[in-house]
Amino acid sequence: MKKTAIFIGILIVLIVIATFIFNSKIKKEDKSSKITMPENILEGKKVAMIMAFKNFRDAEYFVTKETLEKFGVVVTSVSTKKGIALGADGGEVEVDLTLEELKLADFNGIIFIGGPGALKELDNENSYNLIRETVSQNKVLGSICISPVILAKAGVLKNRKATVWSSPLDRSPIKIFKENRVKYVPEEVVVDGKIVTGNGPDAAEEFGIKLVGVLTMK
Repeated sequence: MKKTAIFIGILIVLIVIATFIFNSKIKKEDKSSKITMPENILEGKKVAMIMAFKNFRDAEYFVTKETLEKFGVVVTSVSTKKGIALGADGGEVEVDLTLEELKLADFNGIIFIGGPGALKELDNENSYNLIRETVSQNKVLGSICISPVILAKAGVLKNRKATVWSSPLDRSPIKIFKENRVKYVPEEVVVDGKIVTGNGPDAAEEFGIKLVGVLTMK
């Protein structure tokens, strides 16, 4: 009886381990299956990535940019002024255009990057107007980390699904979503039509992949 119980216990442990390995493999395959498109599929497409001049979130810019460029997208870096924009984690980006110089007609999509400086520098009427115009012209609109708050305040997320950064100590972004009638979804990346939102730097790769998918739409 005792040997049988030990045998059953060992068998259960082996089943749990095998299940964990199988699920990990499936998740890895699922992720890789999202990026099987030809690498030049978006050649000729152009997007503007908008970031704070100081304290943008590095991974959200660099990882997303790398993913988009892998599929042929031309990325233009935009901020509130010319010069070298500084990331919160030490990264540096040469700004191609200021927000005032940006011409929406030149781009297929607009992407807002998050980070500690995002709301301080980009949460304003200039951004709201650009965001509204992007949606009205049926162009792709991306936003990650805290920056979906700016989209919510611009009114383009009303009755739409989206995600945003939050933490147990700071639920204010979700509160702002609620105040602006946004359907908050607690996932890393959410796509609603041509609007793609991500919840932070860990979601940057998937955010970029989803943007690639939406950019292929007519």
